[in-house]
Amino acid sequence: MMPPDCTSYETVAKKLTGKRVMLIGGAGFIGHNLALELSQLGADVMIVDNLMVNSLIDNVFDSQQKPAQRGVYLNFLLDRYALMREEKILLRNSDARLFGDLTQLFDSFRPQHVIHLAAIASSVSARENPGLCFDLQLITLRNILELCRLSGDTVEQLVLLSSSTVYGDFKTPSVDENVRPQPKGIYANAKYMAERLVRTYCHQHGLGVTIIRPSALYGERCISRRVSQVFIENALNGKPLLLEGGGDGRLDFTYIGDLVNGISRSLAFHAGPGRSETYNLTYGDARTIADLASIVKGVIPGAMLEHRPRAEDKPTRGTLSIDRARKYLGFEPQWPLEKGYKRYCQWYVDQWERVGRADNR
Repeated sequence: MMPPDCTSYETVAKKLTGKRVMLIGGAGFIGHNLALELSQLGADVMIVDNLMVNSLIDNVFDSQQKPAQRGVYLNFLLDRYALMREEKILLRNSDARLFGDLTQLFDSFRPQHVIHLAAIASSVSARENPGLCFDLQLITLRNILELCRLSGDTVEQLVLLSSSTVYGDFKTPSVDENVRPQPKGIYANAKYMAERLVRTYCHQHGLGVTIIRPSALYGERCISRRVSQVFIENALNGKPLLLEGGGDGRLDFTYIGDLVNGISRSLAFHAGPGRSETYNLTYGDARTIADLASIVKGVIPGAMLEHRPRAEDKPTRGTLSIDRARKYLGFEPQWPLEKGYKRYCQWYVDQWERVGRADNR
């Protein structure tokens, strides 16, 4: 275990200052927040993204969206770019599925750390478009792995953003990284296939790798419509918050700030070439969907709750143990649901009202 003084913010910044970090698929929700964190820690950051999943054009022309939602999402996307520009983060509009395009960026930037973030937005989207899920998750990974291998000693570490869904149904209230994954569906299986591939490159080619398993993320500038976001939007639109099975389903809700802090630490304290590390990076305390709805109702008192029968195909989830991340990374999440999600709800209401004020000018 590391002594506490070795895991301070200043120590993390000292280890990452001047490091070249490439984020593949990094313009999304996780990626842009991580890029901002890494830049503030002193790293040189390049984002590579074809802007397909978080598309300004798709957002503007989405006929399913109401004007308020369209305006909010447009602001979120533009705010991402503005914040990254202010931090002088490099953004390259390039498709990581094209080996030649990615090769040019590897040659010019010469990354020391590479983070694979390219993925379809959710398991629901993956079920609807499995081919795209496979493309974004695994074709991109093939190119990244080969370029890391061919880069010799330049690339010190590859970080893969996996998912807590690889565990499948939780057999116990809490799972740690030693629990054997039993993924279900295209999304979870693609994530687990990616995990096995990066470990293979570690064992056969000496590539240093880190696998990150997050859970139930929420936070500023997300447009992926996770349940945490859908509940807020439904409350603002006068729609009910649907509580399946009375809202007793449990998820390890995690604020984006805690996740990017943990990923930054996994870069700073990686054990080196030939080492494979896997970390759950969550808050470490599963809460019910009813708890989530209660916080929304506290911020938006008019929010309506509606009970529904439990969906039979919904996986049984729970807490992800973060003991390993605590021990080796000094990871200590700072945002319990009552603090982090309440802040997010209040921020979202402000953003919604911002659009309304603009429309009324």
